Formats: sequence, C-alpha cells, structure tokens
Amino acid sequence: MGRSFPLGAEVVNGGVNFSVFSKEASLVELLLFGRVEDERPSRIIPLDSTAQRTWHYWHAFVPGLAAGQVYGYRARGPFAPSKGLRFDGEKLLLDPYAKCIAVPPRRSRLAAGMPGDNATTAYRGVVAGCGAYDWAGDKPPRTPYHESVIYEMHVGHFTCHPGSGVPQERRGTYAGVIEKIPYLAELGITAVELLPVFAFDEQGAPAGLRNVWGYQPISFFAPHPGYGFASTPLAVLDEFRDMVKALHLAGIEVILDVVYNHTAESGADGPTLGFRGLANETYYILAEAGGAYVDYTGCGNSLDANETVVRRMILDSLRYWVREMHVDGFRFDLAAVLSRDRHGNPIPSPPVLRDIESDPVLANVKLIAEAWDATGSYQVGHFVDNGWSEWNGRFRDDVRCFVKGDERTVGALSCRIAGSPDVYGPERHDPAQSINFVTCHDGFTLEDLVSYDRKHNEGNRSGNRDGSDENFSWNCGVEGPSADEAVKRLRTRQMKNFLTITLISVGTPMLLMGDELGRTQRGNNNGYCLEGEEAWLDWARLAGPAAGLHRFVCGLIALRTGRGAASAKWGGLSRGPQPPSRIEWHGVRLGEPDWSDASHSLAATMHFPARALVFHWILNAYWEPLTFQIPAWPAGYGHWRRCVDTSRDAPQDICLGADAPKVDGASLTVEARSCVLLLSSAPSAV
Repeated sequence: MGRSFPLGAEVVNGGVNFSVFSKEASLVELLLFGRVEDERPSRIIPLDSTAQRTWHYWHAFVPGLAAGQVYGYRARGPFAPSKGLRFDGEKLLLDPYAKCIAVPPRRSRLAAGMPGDNATTAYRGVVAGCGAYDWAGDKPPRTPYHESVIYEMHVGHFTCHPGSGVPQERRGTYAGVIEKIPYLAELGITAVELLPVFAFDEQGAPAGLRNVWGYQPISFFAPHPGYGFASTPLAVLDEFRDMVKALHLAGIEVILDVVYNHTAESGADGPTLGFRGLANETYYILAEAGGAYVDYTGCGNSLDANETVVRRMILDSLRYWVREMHVDGFRFDLAAVLSRDRHGNPIPSPPVLRDIESDPVLANVKLIAEAWDATGSYQVGHFVDNGWSEWNGRFRDDVRCFVKGDERTVGALSCRIAGSPDVYGPERHDPAQSINFVTCHDGFTLEDLVSYDRKHNEGNRSGNRDGSDENFSWNCGVEGPSADEAVKRLRTRQMKNFLTITLISVGTPMLLMGDELGRTQRGNNNGYCLEGEEAWLDWARLAGPAAGLHRFVCGLIALRTGRGAASAKWGGLSRGPQPPSRIEWHGVRLGEPDWSDASHSLAATMHFPARALVFHWILNAYWEPLTFQIPAWPAGYGHWRRCVDTSRDAPQDICLGADAPKVDGASLTVEARSCVLLLSSAPSAV
C-alpha cells in the first residue's frame, strides 16, 4: 500500500514508494511510462482513498520498479475556481517532489492549458536513486563573504558561443561549464551564482521565442534537463553533480538563484502542470472573494510560502540541494514575497524565512535575498535578520548616478563605498551582508550601461514596453555602437570606473557574466528571451578588443582577494580583505570632503592594519581634470604606489606590486571621469 513519507518517489527494497499531497482530490492515479519517449502510459494505478491515503497524502508501493522509472499523476476533484479548486482529471501532473524531469518530444505548454488529455505532451517525473553518486571526498570551499567575489552566470549562455572552445555537443550545458573552470579560476572569482537551474518551462514567452532565464519553475528539486549534455535524465543529475564537484576542486562555490515565489503555471488562463492540478488552494495565494490568483511577482501567481505544506516543500528543497547536490548557497528571487501571509500582508517574522535561517542543514550556506518584489515591497536593509545577506539595489543605483555625473550623489556614494551603514544600521551591520553590484542579469550589461540612454527591447516582441525605464545609464554621447575612438575610450574608462568601485568598496562584490569582456545585449535590458550571439558570451573578445578590460578585472580581483592568475603574476597582495579599520574622507583638499549637491568628486583613505596596507582612493566624476592633495604615506610604510588609474590605457591602467609606479609630492592631478587608487604597504606586506 505504500507510506506517506517521504514525499516524492523513493527507491526502497524491492521497488519504489510514491507519495504526493492532494487535500481535496477525490481520486489520484499514478501513471507509469515504459520509456521517456512513450506517448501513453504503460500502466495506470488508481490509488485507493481508504488504503492508500493517509490524511492528505496519497501513496503507493510498486514492486519491481527502480531508478529511471518515468511517472506522473492524475487527480480528480471539483473544478470550482471561486473556492480555489481547479482539478482537471485529464491532465498529466508532474510530481512537485520529482528529482528528475523527462521532457517528451512533443512537449506542449498550450496543451496543458486547454481541455483534453495531454499525456503525450506533458512533463513527467523520473525516479532517482540519489545516494549512489561518488562525491570522491568533495568538500565545500566555505569561503567567507569578506573574501568572496561572486560571478552571476547563465549556464546556457556561458559556453554556447563557438569561440568558447567547448565541443559543440557540450555547449550550453553543465558539462560545458566544467570545461571553462580554468577561465573562472584565472579570473579569480570565488563563487558562481547560477541563474535558475531548477527545471523550468521555456515555452512561457511570446510566440517564436523561448523563456531562457529560468524564472518559470516547474520543479524545486530537479535540475533543468535542457542544460544536460547527458542523454538520460539520471545522467543529467550526475552531470550537474560533476559540475559542482569540479568547481569545488577549483575552490569555487556554487550559489543557486532560486525562485520560490511563483511557478510557471501563471494566472487563471495558464497551464496545469502539477501544483494547480493537485492542490491549487494550498500552493497559491488566492483572493478571499472569487479565488483569483494574487500576483506579487509579475508572473501571474504567488506561492503561499508561509502555508505549512508549501513551507515544508521549500525547506525540503533547500536541504536536498545542500545534502544531495552539495551546493553552497542560494540567492532568493523576489524574496520579499516570502514574507507575505495569505492576505498579502508583510509578516514581521515570516515563518518560512525563520525556518530557513535557523535550519541546521543550512547553517553554513550563503543565504542572499533579493529583498523586494514586483508590487512595491522594498526591504533592503531590514530583511528578517543577520543570517541573510542582500542584493544592495541602493549600491547599484547610487554608483550609477555618481559615475554618469549626476548631482547630489557624493554623500550617497560615500555610504556605498563604506558598506552602506546608512542602509543596514549599526545594530546588525556586517559590511559583507551588502552584495555590491552595478549590473546583473536584470538590466543593462556593463557595456550597454555606458552605450545606451534608453532600453531597446524591440526583440522581445512586446513593443519595447517591458523592462525598466529607470536605468541611470549614459551613452557617452552616442546611442549604441560607435566608431568614434574618443567615445570608445570614454566608455572603456567608465566601465573601469564601475568595476573599480564595485571591487574595492566595502561589502561583497558581484560581477555579471561577460562584463569583464564587454559583453553587450545591444541595449536590451530584459533579456529573458534573448538567444544566439546577442545573449551569449563572445569568447573571441578575450583575445581581441576586450583583452585589456579582462586584464584590468583580473588585477582588481587579485588586489582584493589575492586569487587568480594576476595574483600569481604579481606575487599576491591580499592577507584577506577585512573591512578597513578607519576611513578618512577628503575632497580636493585633505580632510575637506565636498558634500554639496554640485560636487562630483570624493577621496578616501582606507586603513587595513590586518593586511598592513593603506589605500588612498580618488574618484573624479567631473568632466574636467582635478588636482587633489594626497596625504603622506604612513610611518613605517613604503611610498604611495599608483595601482589603478582608469584614465590610462592598458597595461598602465592597473599595476600591482613592484610594477606599480611610485607617487611623490603632495598632490596628484586626476583626469576627468576617472578613478585613481594609491597603495602604501608595510615591507612585510609586499
């Protein structure tokens, strides 16, 4: 008869135990398929509501089955949307706890949203025996936040370009990532933050396009099969773990961008894929009157994350990815949604978030919140408690405004450089909680940030209405690509300014995939459906026009962490990038910072006694050169050396160790729209 626990499909002695939650169903059927490509089930097992139902859990033990078995469910019950019930006994339903996903050759989102039997075109679960994988002594790197540099990356787009050097059949896959680990290690990053790799529906996009970002999840346990080079669902599971193991061997952590706020089933007119057909009234936040979906995500529905069953599913999912898949952390998409109750009201102490931060399995993993949602809840600086770090949207916006030359920006910039103490407050502030970024997947790439004044999303087939209109970007005088050498030099300088501020500021820096190579999306700031070379990382740029920019980024990371090829070349400069013990603020005159609305410059002296280093940092966003007084180097330390000057061409733009030229005198002229970083170190630190 089977048992109700654990949920999902578990291989046990002699067969497989199946268990699924469905509170209001009158009948649940288990469908078994002989092969992934079979259109019709080979066996249908009705579950007896007396012997095979324990409370709201339907279960069955089927002898003779093993890992690799393909399966799905049908659930019969009332179709009463006003009461939150949307049963459709003709729909094949995916198990919410499926560890592997099989995609039939004629998969159809449209058929899942129309009347009729869709067994031939629906996703299916695959029984997985997770304990057999050989981790070969794998150990997580456990890199502290203050030593971390995060690289946000799309698994598919990372290696799709022919210039990646990855064999064609492995491009855009987990296996393809493995082949480019030497590049990531050379760059010096400490963690990859992967855009969603939970199985997702690619068909939720305008006609003729695919939804490729991954923010339309159909499962919270299975890796996306479309990123698999392997030929079978079980082999894709192992391929993902191979990738994690290989990244760990290189000292690189794996952080997953997770979407627990909505699913690909969308609104009332969306497809019935699994959750809706099993327990719509449990999984989703519904309006009290009429049962309509409440949408805090902009995607048609909102998961009821603080409902007991959903809350447990989220915890089970997170534990699974840590225990069985060895991932090192999670970035929670639209995490503010997880703080809402069934009525949509923010909860002061949300149960699901308290569960996550207090769970012993999750005690040593990184928890990063995107602390806002699509309907105005903005919780940056006060998201739950100290166990969470946050994407710092204030850093992105304030740094963009300063570098482009806006007024009334210097005061805000000083806070961002110092770890945003005004945002986080002294009572709970660890500077590393601020994930500092200027670009991410959502918005302009770095190249586009300095090349476009406005978005160009025509390719999304939404009349350029999608994507943010508030980009705080500047095209340096020409909209889009330019052959003007002066414009190109200014754009490169501005990119280096953004990178310097991001990687030198107090906090945990995050870079967007390809920004180190000047990747462009041609002005599209909502590339969720971009494919081809418009979205891919163009590896040919590494040996071409972006070689100098790449070298610059490698040098900045080496300066910050002592990692990567640049650090090896220059002998390493880091003793661990602890926050500075003291920051002294200046303007063009020492000790006289200009906080006025019209100011466009700032200087700061940062003391790092644990590293035996002192930085003197000058930022000039003004459109003319300015001469700044510089302090005497500290007693017992060496001459100031000019490590960074973004106004100079490579290789003089960044010079570390003995390669960095000495700076004498009491003042220094800093070119228009540029940053200069001086370094003084005790003899033992060199």
